[in-house]
Amino acid sequence: MASSQGERRSYARRAQYGAFAGYVVAVTGAIIGLFVAIIWAVDPVGFAQLRLTVAEVTAPVARVASGAGNGASGLGDGIAAWWRAGSQNAQLRADLGKARRQVIRAAALEAENRQLRALLNISRTAPQLVAAANLLSTSASSTRRIALIDAGSSDGVAPGQGVRSADGLVGRTMEVGPSVARVLLLADPQSVVPARRARDGLSLIVTGRGDDLLDVRPLNAAGNVLRVGDLVHTSGTGGLFQPNIPVGIIVRLTSDGGLARPLAAVGSASGVIVERAADAGIVAPPVSDTTNADGTGAP
Repeated sequence: MASSQGERRSYARRAQYGAFAGYVVAVTGAIIGLFVAIIWAVDPVGFAQLRLTVAEVTAPVARVASGAGNGASGLGDGIAAWWRAGSQNAQLRADLGKARRQVIRAAALEAENRQLRALLNISRTAPQLVAAANLLSTSASSTRRIALIDAGSSDGVAPGQGVRSADGLVGRTMEVGPSVARVLLLADPQSVVPARRARDGLSLIVTGRGDDLLDVRPLNAAGNVLRVGDLVHTSGTGGLFQPNIPVGIIVRLTSDGGLARPLAAVGSASGVIVERAADAGIVAPPVSDTTNADGTGAP
């Protein structure tokens, strides 16, 4: 029982202290308010100075509160940005991939248009033009290099006619149908092209190797007189090809000649033109087209 009475007395004492403190605060606030009102009525300038002083005293607390609020707002923005980062990154990657594909497509179209314009200029000034055609396909075999074009006998194409692109000689027609023709490419081992060196007219013979390079050998020359960088073009000898068509450029020397890189890139050529033979009476030599069971050409 003593303990219970002590607790009641303690609670009553705390209540009295609380009530007293409330009275003190209320009276103090009233006095301060009355003092401020008197100062405002008697001395407005002094009141303004007092208000400025109070603002200076409470400014640090306001700064801390404002910084805390801004920090909380920035933290919320950061969390929201992090939450959206995944979807934004995915969208940006998709947009970047789309833009990259558009740039590649535009570059390819520009290259194709450039080739077509050059080919058009050649066809306008070439009286030996037979037909213009598109390259439909090329052989993927390592031993036979043959292409298919969409021009045939109905367009005036005949076997043995030269085929060139805007960059240079591609090959010659070997088999002709009503609307398509097969072309023996320069790289084919059975391709032989009489040629000359551009800088001095040195007679050359260019043969295919079945790869990406051409074998170039000089005729009637003692020793190897070729140089890396020599430009090779057709000579017109034999009557199959028109003269002065670019063939290739020497990129490597051998013991008896050199290796040339064809100037006409068949894989990137968008169109070709077929030209009649330099001598209309020339008959193209036959080309064997037998293949083994594994699909490779016969040696």
